[in-house]
Amino acid sequence: MHAKIERNKLLPFVTKPGRYLGHEHNAIVKDWEQALVRCALIFPDLYEIGMSHQGLQILYHILNSQDQVLAERSYCPDRDMERLLQERQSPLTSLESDHALTDFDILGITLPYELCYSNIVTILNLAGIPLWAKDRDESFPLILGGGSCSMNPEPVADFFDAILLGDGEEALVEITTMVGQAKKNKLSRKELLSQLATIQGVYIPSFFQPLYTDQGAIAEIQALQNNNTHVRRRIVADLSQTEHLKRPLVPNAKIVHDRLGVEIARGCTRGCRFCQAGIIYRPVRERSPEQILDIARCGLGDSGFDELALLSLSTGDYSCIEPLLKQLMDNFASDYVSVSMPSMRVGTLTQSVMDQIKRVRKTGFTLAPEAGSERLRRVINKGITEEDLLTTCRDAFALGWKLMKFYFMIGLPTETMDDIDAIVELAMKAKKEGDKDGRGRRQINVSVGTFVPKPHTPFQWGQQISIDESREKIRRIKAALPRTGINLKWHDPEQSFLEGVFSRGDRRLAKLLEAAWKDGARLDGWSDHFNLNIWRVAAEDCGLSLDTFLRHRDPNEILPWQHLHSGIETAFLQDEMAKALTEAYTPDCRYHGCQQCGLCDFKVIRPIVHGRKTEDDNEKTLVPLAELASTPTTQTTTATEAGHFKYNVTYSRTGDICFLGHLELLQLVFRALRRAGITTHFSQGFNPSPKISFGLALPVGTESLAEYFIMDLPMPLKSPEDTVTLLNRQLPPGVTVQSVALHSGKVPQNLQSSFTITCQRPLSSEELSRIDEFLGREQFPITRKRKGKDNTAFDIRPLVAAIIPERADTLRLELLYASGLPGVKPIEILTHVLQMDAETAATSRVLKTAWHTVTDNKKST
Repeated sequence: MHAKIERNKLLPFVTKPGRYLGHEHNAIVKDWEQALVRCALIFPDLYEIGMSHQGLQILYHILNSQDQVLAERSYCPDRDMERLLQERQSPLTSLESDHALTDFDILGITLPYELCYSNIVTILNLAGIPLWAKDRDESFPLILGGGSCSMNPEPVADFFDAILLGDGEEALVEITTMVGQAKKNKLSRKELLSQLATIQGVYIPSFFQPLYTDQGAIAEIQALQNNNTHVRRRIVADLSQTEHLKRPLVPNAKIVHDRLGVEIARGCTRGCRFCQAGIIYRPVRERSPEQILDIARCGLGDSGFDELALLSLSTGDYSCIEPLLKQLMDNFASDYVSVSMPSMRVGTLTQSVMDQIKRVRKTGFTLAPEAGSERLRRVINKGITEEDLLTTCRDAFALGWKLMKFYFMIGLPTETMDDIDAIVELAMKAKKEGDKDGRGRRQINVSVGTFVPKPHTPFQWGQQISIDESREKIRRIKAALPRTGINLKWHDPEQSFLEGVFSRGDRRLAKLLEAAWKDGARLDGWSDHFNLNIWRVAAEDCGLSLDTFLRHRDPNEILPWQHLHSGIETAFLQDEMAKALTEAYTPDCRYHGCQQCGLCDFKVIRPIVHGRKTEDDNEKTLVPLAELASTPTTQTTTATEAGHFKYNVTYSRTGDICFLGHLELLQLVFRALRRAGITTHFSQGFNPSPKISFGLALPVGTESLAEYFIMDLPMPLKSPEDTVTLLNRQLPPGVTVQSVALHSGKVPQNLQSSFTITCQRPLSSEELSRIDEFLGREQFPITRKRKGKDNTAFDIRPLVAAIIPERADTLRLELLYASGLPGVKPIEILTHVLQMDAETAATSRVLKTAWHTVTDNKKST
């Protein structure tokens, strides 16, 4: 396929090329010709963010489980790859098969957060697909949106053919079935959209038209089809189906949340009045402890992850959390699998929970008081006290934690400067708790973000504070905090400003998006790419005042999302806003009865809470990970009981996989060993890691036929020959184990490596003469540029044993290396010695063919 060849040619010229490789464990490549409906699931941000997203993985596996449906993935490229694709006129493709996105029937684009909207424009542009739905004919894929921002997608609504509101597990299957029938029956796009509108939760933007007053307010939202005046959110009644969660995608490149995530519950009814997720993911639906244990067992065994994250809007509120956590640790601690709970509510992080978590690694905690004062926490219905927070800190520090992370918001309704000062006071009290035992330094990290009013919440009518007000409050906090012991970080007020514009924006912002993108807006969620001035200039050109989107809204005015129903009645939201002003508490309906939000019918839609059970009620013994492999090779034994059996594993890495970095390759090997059921010894200390020694790191882009690692095992392998086969089943294409043999465990310190370099063209006579000149010199200093450091001079001549032209376009290099000392890269020979241009050098194939130890290495002197 020409697209794949072209993409490979681009990889030497981009940062983090592993983003674009694919080949992940559990990725699914179905027969293209046999599929009736072909879907590309697209996350509009960089790979390391998109691969951390649970929702896309869930839908990926559900769709691929359908007989006539194929699902592949694509992510937004970084700026360097975008430029190269445009320069080479190469389309954005899917990871699995490298098909152009225009080849698919459906492009399903996640709408995860507002600052990724410009990335949607990038993706459609690189795919060669018109941005506006009205400009696309039948030849283009159906553009489908979904995700948390779908509850107010109006700023991007005109780009989409259809948008799914709410849960996608059932609805997306119905959508693909309907698209398949439409293909068979050769329905027009308009006929297909009319049918899709009959599926609960599917919103067709072209079927609704907002009308505006001269002042820019919405006068009316007209329903243009069948008098359907609103679209109601789709809700999966229970989460009992789990098969699609047991074979997680395992990235080869480093991602943000590099772990097995298990959603233990969906929805939260704590009732925080600022929280959109607490509204649009209702009701609470817990998985049973048995389901969670089963998903964890299968997912860890089939992935090789060494961390399990229990995911929920508030993990500590899961009704069986303490017995569940004990069972998880009892089953997986011996395999050095840690458990993290990224979303913990103050008061639910108990000493019992912390005792379990610390059994393997002290994974981090982020607590969210949200507001510094008791008064403001009552306004937002947070339901926690200062004593709750300080008790949690006291317990965590006593159990050995040295760092606690707090998150606060500024700009909440009714906030005063006294509330800002209370953030400082609370942080200092927490630090004091850590200092009481006198055992080493304790650190408090305080993160501050500007409150952004969100649709479908009680605060959706409120005003967002200005950039200047945010900066003033951040300066006040910074000035009052001590310089040591408490570290302050804050979210850029300018990014929060733009998030607020799009959060409660309307369809007029679509033209702004297009204009700002044309002016250079990209990757706005990343501070090193974000530029608010681009948006301000584009807004002025579009005749829009961005500040007006942050204004207070009258409770009686028509909101842009008024035709999109979360299931929560507007009257309930208004009552909650009124209660905020009187600091009245609304209890959690899980434990205190229905609060009349209007969502549940208590027949199909209802809370599912499994109740707080004793440990005996949840007792379930699971098989250790080392016994999960189809051909077990070891027995699980602790290091104190076992000996040390060291094996040398030789392997090659060829093809695309050579564009992984050294640390990424290490992680890939660790996980392959886990999946193969091979147990190693582990290091001791805060962060235990497998005892495996690797050869010298290869430069990114260098292939090799001669790599090795030495693994230290507690028990001998039953069959090293069978282990070769077992490992190769678990490794991605391009990484091939050649042999496994007992070894002394000694790592070579001085060695000579052989490389062949094949250039894209014959070497010139000038380049050949430069080789002779180099070999005749005693010194050859070069200057290396290192990010964030001063340039350094480095003599490479003692490191080069030979440069031998073998063919017109091929060189053989013999390079010397010593452990702990800098070495020379083969590409540096081309650019510095032969003075070859950077592009020709980067596109040359570098292959390591052999290595051997040397006893007298000039480098060592």
